[in-house]
Amino acid sequence: MAARLWQALGGGAARPDQVEIAGVGALPSVFAVSDFAAAAMATAGLAVAEWVGLHAGQAPQVRVDRRLASLWFGFSIAPDGWELPSAWDAVAGDYATADGWIRLHTNARAHRDAALSVLGFPADPVPGREAVAAAVAKWRADALEAAVVAAGGCAAAMRDPEQWAAHPQGRAVLAEPLMHVERQGAALRFSRQVDALRPLSGIRVLDLTRVLAGPVATRFLAGFGADVLRIDPPGWDEGAVIPEVTLGKRCARLDFKQAGDREHLKGLIAEADILVHGYRPDALERLGLGADVRRALNPGLVDVSLDAYGWSGPWAGRRGFDSLVQMSAGIAATGMAEAGAARPVPLPVQALDHGAGYLLAAAAVRGLVLRAMQATGSRWCTSVARVGGCLAGYRQSGDVALIGKPEPHDYDAALEATGWGPARRLRAPLCVGVARMGWDRPAGRLGTAPAAW
Repeated sequence: MAARLWQALGGGAARPDQVEIAGVGALPSVFAVSDFAAAAMATAGLAVAEWVGLHAGQAPQVRVDRRLASLWFGFSIAPDGWELPSAWDAVAGDYATADGWIRLHTNARAHRDAALSVLGFPADPVPGREAVAAAVAKWRADALEAAVVAAGGCAAAMRDPEQWAAHPQGRAVLAEPLMHVERQGAALRFSRQVDALRPLSGIRVLDLTRVLAGPVATRFLAGFGADVLRIDPPGWDEGAVIPEVTLGKRCARLDFKQAGDREHLKGLIAEADILVHGYRPDALERLGLGADVRRALNPGLVDVSLDAYGWSGPWAGRRGFDSLVQMSAGIAATGMAEAGAARPVPLPVQALDHGAGYLLAAAAVRGLVLRAMQATGSRWCTSVARVGGCLAGYRQSGDVALIGKPEPHDYDAALEATGWGPARRLRAPLCVGVARMGWDRPAGRLGTAPAAW
């Protein structure tokens, strides 16, 4: 699987001995989630190895711990003496409709208010799940999905794989490449000394992403030494996810609705090596920061982006998240059918987001290689739905030992002094030669750093 992912990013043939995936076991799923986790991390590792080899003459070996890779697709952090907030809003979840199932994603207040308004509830007080379930049961799944989306919310009716393949959006996204790349024209060639222990040291990464794929990508880049600056709007928070994904990053705030902050952002883009963003396709264009503007500001920029449902088709601009794509694209329905269950059975982790994150990280580093070799900037893009289509092609094979919850030996011995209190972090799952993933900063709260390089 790693070879296919690497080739999808335009990588050449790796040496037969270049990738070692050690360990056995699998997360419980009808899909090969652990195979995918190890392969996605190996792909990102191959990109770092290529970057090192460009400067050292030979690419080093990539080593992935299969168990740790699988566990990193869940939560890598374990608080010591404090608790993470709930990862889900009280209303979020799967509900039976008159003709099937639907998932409501209500973690953002605006998305919850939209769903509740369609169902006939006021925004406050928040109704109990039983009341929501009774209201949902009166709707057909497709009709409720359309109504919630039209109101500005996020929802996904459950479809089986055949229904998704026949759906206009399913046809469109499955026809897209797993990773699209476009060279950006002439740029100044750049070269720098590469530290074998911290191969991305000195690389500036501007992170304009939200849960979860984009932050996973930039966390990976920070893990090999990149200077990652994350920008969030005023007041934004993501609850339990923030201690998980701000590891190694500096976190600042800017209000892109303000002209002064937009101009400040342009200055950051002009000085960045990599930009990672997860906005819907036309969002930056509406802010006057479209692809042409970004290219003019920084011709050598490695511009990496992700959306939920793909870059073509009628849902190209639709809001979405991993759990919604699993419902739309037949993954939850397949799990339900294979298990003989009475309700949707999603993946055991948000594997589409995590997998997409490591592919985005691989794309970012491959962009650095292109810039160094060919003096060109580049744009890269994929989607959660396209990554889901890739994973859906791999089923779990035979009887395998199941990987359960993390054990004490899975964690690093040192405590991490996060912005919320001490915590344990899972041991690094990936090594590239002598470089092991490691972070120079603990996870911290949003908005605690200046918006500057």
